[in-house]
Formats: sequence, C-alpha cells, structure tokens
Amino acid sequence: MPVSGTPAPAAHQSADQAATAGFLNTDWNPRDLPDGTLTRNVALRTADRAATGGTLYVRGRSDTVVCIMHPREFMACHYLVPDIVEAGFAAWSQSPRSVGNDSRLEHETALFDVAAGLSFLRAQGFRRIVLLGNSGGGSLYAFYMQQSQLAPDRRIARTPGGRPTNLASLDMPVVDGLVLVAPHPGQGMLLMGCIDPSVTDEDDALSVDPALDPFSPANGFAEPPGPSRYSPDFVERYRSAQQARVARLDERARALIGERLAARKRAKETGGIDDRRRGAHTPLMTVWRTDADLHCFDPSLDPSDRGYGSLWGRDPFASNYGAVGFARVCSPEAWLSTWSGLSSNASLHKTAAAVEQPLLLVEYTGDVSTFPSRVASLFDGFATGRKTHLRIRGDHHGRALTPDEEPGRYAAGRAVGGWLRDHFGG
Repeated sequence: MPVSGTPAPAAHQSADQAATAGFLNTDWNPRDLPDGTLTRNVALRTADRAATGGTLYVRGRSDTVVCIMHPREFMACHYLVPDIVEAGFAAWSQSPRSVGNDSRLEHETALFDVAAGLSFLRAQGFRRIVLLGNSGGGSLYAFYMQQSQLAPDRRIARTPGGRPTNLASLDMPVVDGLVLVAPHPGQGMLLMGCIDPSVTDEDDALSVDPALDPFSPANGFAEPPGPSRYSPDFVERYRSAQQARVARLDERARALIGERLAARKRAKETGGIDDRRRGAHTPLMTVWRTDADLHCFDPSLDPSDRGYGSLWGRDPFASNYGAVGFARVCSPEAWLSTWSGLSSNASLHKTAAAVEQPLLLVEYTGDVSTFPSRVASLFDGFATGRKTHLRIRGDHHGRALTPDEEPGRYAAGRAVGGWLRDHFGG
C-alpha cells in the first residue's frame, strides 16, 4: 500500500492527461491490500429481484464496515479500500445493477441496490455502517440516508417520471456516518453546470446560438492552454440559459412518458395493435453537448488549483460534440431522475439537511467537477454538527497535480483512516 513520501507512479503523476473520466478510481492492485486481508465476493438479489453484488474486505475483527458505491461505476478496487482496511475497519465495495450503462438509471431504484448491500452487512453482524461516497456516490448515499430515516409512508412515492418507487415497503437499514470524497452536488446539478445552452435545436447536434456559444472567441473563449475570460454578463446569461435548456429537456421527457402512457391506456380500452406497440416502446433521449462548464476554461471563475479542461479532457470540442459524455443517451425516466438538475431527487442540496451523523468531506483542490464555493455551500448544508471539511491537493480522482508531488489520494487515505479511528474506534 502506498505510504507517505512514495513517489507517484508514472501513470499517476499528472492530471494533464487526455482522458480523465471513467473508471479511474479503481486502479489499485489487490496485492496492495494489507497482509492478512480476507476477500469475499458476494452475489445479491435486491428486494425488486435485480442482481447486484459486492466485495467484502476484512482483516481481523471489526464491528464497523465502510461501504463504497457509485450509481453507475465499478468500485471493487477503489483506491481507498486498502487505507480503510489498514485503519482497522472492514470495507465493502458494491456494484450497481447496471455498471457502465446508465441509460435507464433512476436513483429511486438505485436505493434498492444500496439497501440490499446494507442488509447483507447487518446480517453479517456489523454493528456500525459508514457510507463513503466518492464523486456521484456521495449524492446517491446522501439520498439513501434521507429516505432511510423517514417513516416508510413518508418516503418518496413516485419517481420524477411518475413510476411507483415502492420505497415504503423497502427495508432500509439506517447508517452511522458518511464520508464524501470529491463530491459533486448530484449528477443533475453537475450536468446543470456543464450543459451547453447554445443548442437551439435538440434534434440538431450542431445547432448554435452565437450569443451563447462558450467556444466563441467573441464571448471570451481561448483555445487550450487558454485561459478563456468570460465577462460577468455572459456568465449570468449563460447560467440562466443552462437552466432553461434543462427545463426544455424536462418538458420533452415528460411528453415522451405521457405519450407512452396514453397509448397504453388506449390499448387497454381498444386492444389496438398500434397502441400496444407505442405503449411498449421506451424512447431514448439523445442529449448532445453536455461538457461546457465555463469554470473549466476560465480559471478566474471560482479559482482553485485546477488546470484547463474538464473531466472528459482538454479538448472541449471533442468532449462536448463527441459521442461519449454525461447523459448522452438516456430514457426519459432516467433523465428526470438522474440528469435533470431541476427534477432529480438525488441532489445534495435536497438531502444534506437530513444527515445528522458524523460527516467527513474531502475536497480535492484541483477538482474540475466541483469548485470551492460550491463545496463550501454543500458542506454548510449538512445538518450535523459533527462535520469536518478537509482540502487536499489533487485532481478529481486524487491524482497528483504535478509530477514531483504525492498523489492527493494518499493523503486522503490517511485522513479517512484517522477520521474513522477518531469516530468509530479501530
């Protein structure tokens, strides 16, 4: 396991790399686990009969387990697992039901995955459970905590797309603490900040309103390495237009759902084959141009240690206009539940007030997904009085910002281990 002062491996020395999004939090080797660690792979069924699973890491005896999960990414080899085990705690890394494919991801359904894992851990005899949410895992876990602490009949009854959630009948074990590492405010709020509002036609990926084009020199854009400089007036108009585009996409999603439900109703009444087809079909929304956060190109906006570029890379044309990106293809229900900053329930701004357990928030100072003032606002929103906010140099994935410094994830590992011992023993 890496220790303080160990030089960063060449592959992790710099955040200045072509691709930065994806499965970059899962790159430790299982041989790096502390000696004596027992690893157990577990297959589970959720209460709604979906398949999920996880890996349990245990060394010695501990009545506290730390859980790591992301709603759409594989976290079995998350870089903090060795540090958690070294600190004297068990670690549980869980996979969602649909790794790498979030086209139908609804966060209300993802709570069933979380509950299945936590119910398994309770059955194994763990007395205390701490959730560790990295990036989008933070908003998922905080959403779970909010709903688990409500009386069943007060839980959210329907998804933003109108489906019954069945959360009232779900066994949702209550947890004892929360760790957030490089959190953003939720996938919908994240997208709200990076969606390109200059799109004038959702059916034309190349349509552009020049007055809102973030990549126009006339509006302040500069090619990498930049920096761009956007005027306060442009920034204000841009942010307003981002919300307006999300609102239009919400309307489109609800219209598609409404058309399908209307066809189902007609099919039940008349038995018409065309309506049966329309009622069975789930359309997919293609949402182009979702990587255009002005903060990523103008470092004077909420300054930090970040470099030029976004989570997807340094070429904004490739990441914004390309095939891969946030919410690129999703069902209307997934858009509303996960990717809409206006409709999603899985927003830290909506759930933080329910978190009264001990909280540790680790912010990486070079993060290009969430910026200092927003992190401070998120931290302030948590109800608990037992909360700690640490700022550590590193990019969103905890990699080193320069070749000659220690990766931030090493310092984060020590900090997480120390905080766990302080609050939950060893």
